[in-house]
Amino acid sequence: MRTNLPGFIALLLLCSRGYAQAPKAKGAGGPGAGGREAAALAEPFRGVTADGKVESGLFPIRATGVTTEPVRKAAVAFLAALTPEQRAKTKFPVDDSEWRKWMNVHRYVRQGVSFEEMNEAQRAAAFGLLRAALSARGLKLSQDIMKLNHSLGELNNNNFTEYGEWLYHITVMGEPSADQPWGWQIDGHHLIVNYFVLRDQVVMAPAFFGSEPVVAHAGKYQGTIILQEEQARGLAMFRSLSEAQRQKAVIEPNKTRSNNQAEGFKDNAVVPYAGLAVSELNATQREELLQLAGLFIGNLADGQAKVKLAEVRAHLDRTRFAWVGDSADDSVFYYRIHSPVVLIEFDHQPPANTRHLQAEPTKPMRDHIHVVVRTPNGNDYGKDLLRQHLAQVKH
Repeated sequence: MRTNLPGFIALLLLCSRGYAQAPKAKGAGGPGAGGREAAALAEPFRGVTADGKVESGLFPIRATGVTTEPVRKAAVAFLAALTPEQRAKTKFPVDDSEWRKWMNVHRYVRQGVSFEEMNEAQRAAAFGLLRAALSARGLKLSQDIMKLNHSLGELNNNNFTEYGEWLYHITVMGEPSADQPWGWQIDGHHLIVNYFVLRDQVVMAPAFFGSEPVVAHAGKYQGTIILQEEQARGLAMFRSLSEAQRQKAVIEPNKTRSNNQAEGFKDNAVVPYAGLAVSELNATQREELLQLAGLFIGNLADGQAKVKLAEVRAHLDRTRFAWVGDSADDSVFYYRIHSPVVLIEFDHQPPANTRHLQAEPTKPMRDHIHVVVRTPNGNDYGKDLLRQHLAQVKH
């Protein structure tokens, strides 16, 4: 198994439930990652909350009418394309802590099978899984993030040991099923998708999309560019506010640092509601905010995205829009859309792996963006749905 740390030897262990697994201490790859992973996993999962208390009853098991059969078939085909050894290290129980082991650090040691070790047919099957689960927009975004990770390698003296298009790993939790819970995860630098399935319900959270750079100005993938509509529409949303509304939306006037609250190992983050209440928006602004949220939710396949957006709409009056930074054409900023059922964060970050190229290496820039999408109140990774399902089975 290829790892991202020279000299790191990955061992395969068999878990007691019959799934072959890589070692639990996979976080040794990044500075401090192992300690952060251990500390995070030592906390029982609660989920992102506004005040430390989980609001219950938000995510009932129900029929959505949107079939998940294409995703199941694609997952079966992907697993069938792997060798027995690859399949053994890719499969985990549906309730395994592997769900929570992701981090946006390029050196983080990941489990599962990587695109780099796949042959062309296996890569096609892996992209087939993404194609079935994501919208065309979501698939393109994911593939472009992978390409831009190659561009980052080019910007670091062609360092394709730490950066590259194929340094992304897939794991499958549970057995792909029409009536039992299961899911899959892709994990790599600037691209993490956790995708849980229970019958025809889907939870695609936590999800992380981003890049440094966000535009390839030269190299193999010159012209590749991401997250520009999310950037432009977020700025337009803020500019649509009146001065009185802006005063409530702005939680920090100066953008001087990273502002995301719910990245890796922040499964139990307490993120208080802040900013402007959507109930104070006019009808046009409310619709504009929904469309903005839809850009992020729309990385899901269309049918499931509509289900999720309807859920967001149902809690619109309890939603907040928060802003950090200015609103000039070239401003850097952070914004957050937060309700009981969704947390979306868009953040211009300081340079990390291109500091050597920047005139101001400590200041946030538009060429490094992080996006996080969470399902608060205990349903990241579909955990609330899984809890209810297991309770029904036991009953």
